[in-house]
Amino acid sequence: MYEKITPPSTGAKITFKNGEPVVPENPIIPFIRGDGTGIDIWPATEKVLDAAVAKAYSGKRKISWFRVYAGDEACDLYGTYQYLPQDTLTAIKEYGVAIKGPLTTPVGGGIRSLNVALRQIFDLYTCVRPCRYYAGTPSPHKTPEKLDVIVYRENTEDIYLGIEWKQGSEIGTRLIKILNEELIPATPEHGKKQIPLDAGIGIKPISKTGSQRLVRRAIKHALLLPKDKQQVTLVHKGNIMKYTEGAFRDWGYELATTEFRQETVTERESWILGNKEKNPNISAEENAHEIDPGFDALTPEKKAQIVKEVETVLNTIWESHGNGQWKDKIMVNDRIADSIFQQIQTRPDEYSILATMNLNGDYLSDAAAAIVGGLGMGPGANIGDSCAIFEATHGTAPKHAGLDKINPGSVILSGVMMLEYMGWQAAADLIKKGLGAAIANGQVTYDLARLMEPPVQPLKCSEFADAIIKHFG
Repeated sequence: MYEKITPPSTGAKITFKNGEPVVPENPIIPFIRGDGTGIDIWPATEKVLDAAVAKAYSGKRKISWFRVYAGDEACDLYGTYQYLPQDTLTAIKEYGVAIKGPLTTPVGGGIRSLNVALRQIFDLYTCVRPCRYYAGTPSPHKTPEKLDVIVYRENTEDIYLGIEWKQGSEIGTRLIKILNEELIPATPEHGKKQIPLDAGIGIKPISKTGSQRLVRRAIKHALLLPKDKQQVTLVHKGNIMKYTEGAFRDWGYELATTEFRQETVTERESWILGNKEKNPNISAEENAHEIDPGFDALTPEKKAQIVKEVETVLNTIWESHGNGQWKDKIMVNDRIADSIFQQIQTRPDEYSILATMNLNGDYLSDAAAAIVGGLGMGPGANIGDSCAIFEATHGTAPKHAGLDKINPGSVILSGVMMLEYMGWQAAADLIKKGLGAAIANGQVTYDLARLMEPPVQPLKCSEFADAIIKHFG
């Protein structure tokens, strides 16, 4: 089955049932060490994960690690340009859950990004990026401890699908001509718009299926959170891109109010219900006026539409959601993408789970990570219905490779996410406790040490791992 690698002789496969992992006591988990600083941060990560599992379960559970290859180290073993060998793909498919360090993006043609390729090959449609603050971590923000969000980013669609044509290419030029001469004029709402003939052109597909399966996972995650954190915010630029990003918002609401009707309430529904609770005799038109401050300036048709919305909400969910019942349900709301960037800084404690499309999620997750200490402390997971890959969110930093100095926090915390995904919460909690205590005591690598006030003596990458383990208690 494998050309150059051999699975462990002990351990069992993780399987999947209804999109969720079924985990044995001794799972075999493939790992990709990663390029550049992967040589330092992976051994530190493996040491911490193994120590946490051993302590939490007194030897009753154990991970059997299976080394597989991707990136530059794959080329060293399999040959030039073999960045993603079949051995690796076979192993990840067979064993279901994997973890990886940072990978080099190939230069030249072929695979644009190994990370994107893995997501598309295994249909890992959900990218999960938690951003929470550990006390003592240097941050450019005055109150980073207020930010505790989880970004749910759609992973397989949007412009990251990678369908585009270079300026001046035959197909690109032909497509622009067809759009300009046939398709745009045939759509009255586009008026006399034209695409410049010297433009590159790309496709931005957003599907109902892709949008709703992402939002479904986000809502299921919200159900597991404490009551005060049960909120899902749909992030979009639907005021401009109505049929892609606007549709993402609409499809998200549709899913929430059908599949999760008893567990959710939308923000507008909460306003309607709240108005009725404050004033039981309020009319539908008065209620409509309250939820839309610009009601008086609207056309009669739009006024009637909002009044109808009020009546529908009260007729369909008052019994199940009224009289304050909605306050115990998951709040589903939406925010414009550019607005959420400033709101996670000015009102960070108002948000919990942010569900976004691919490009917006890429920007937003990095921005949120910067508030709580940077990508060195940012974990990530890519999850599908029959596979999950956990990964470092930063680059390879080759100039630091082999120096035993880089921060392994991103991969360690990705390992925490992996343990939580597997249901091994006790081990995950030990690592979070140990990591938090190490940082609070100034036992950190150089990237954090130099920013602390006063600066502290930095630990090596391997020493940071040891400090985390010592703080397990």
